[in-house]
Amino acid sequence: MKKDIQQLLSRAPLVVGTVHSAGSLRAASRLKDGDVDVLEFRIDSLADRLDGAGRALKAAKFPVLLTVRHPAEGGANKLTAKRRKELYLEFLPYAAMIDVELRSLPAFSDIVAEAAKARCAIVVSNHDFAKTPPLATLLARRDRALAAGADVFKVACVASTAMDLARLLELTARTPKGYIAAMGMGRFGRVSRPALAEAGSVLNYGYLDQPNAPGQWEARELKRFVSGR
Repeated sequence: MKKDIQQLLSRAPLVVGTVHSAGSLRAASRLKDGDVDVLEFRIDSLADRLDGAGRALKAAKFPVLLTVRHPAEGGANKLTAKRRKELYLEFLPYAAMIDVELRSLPAFSDIVAEAAKARCAIVVSNHDFAKTPPLATLLARRDRALAAGADVFKVACVASTAMDLARLLELTARTPKGYIAAMGMGRFGRVSRPALAEAGSVLNYGYLDQPNAPGQWEARELKRFVSGR
């Protein structure tokens, strides 16, 4: 489903339900209006059930965020760059947004160009499963992403301390409204999600059947919390 994506992003904070398993494919089909705002289809995780993923994408009741994640940033099934590109192009007609890692931008400039031509929003992401980098590093990565044409810079880091959470909050506060999606994982992951949504994170991720990142909320629970803020 494609909508005016900029109009959608202006309604932030948005809740993204992540579809990454057989169970979440089934759960996505049962969602009602207002349960989430966006569905992220993790095609790397669904690479062994592409027929089912394709049917679900075509039938999606919500705008689709298409992700084929790099193996070094949590991607499943050890997909090569060539295969990831093939999957992006196969499912791009059903997407309102795509997610490409900051590290992948040089090799995936053709995919980003095709997505832009299709009027998809571009989410440029960066994941750190060990720590929250220094603020200067996060700001530099954000600047690289936005300079490359990102509509949203997504950053997900392990937040083990209150200072890590404070760093993500400061990054969000120092980024123009609508251009940042920030989240913590690990010890401060759960508390980070609503706090960062309140601070200005435009895309806020939750699970539909089981978490695929430590600290995630169930998507409908997060949606209720964010909507009632």
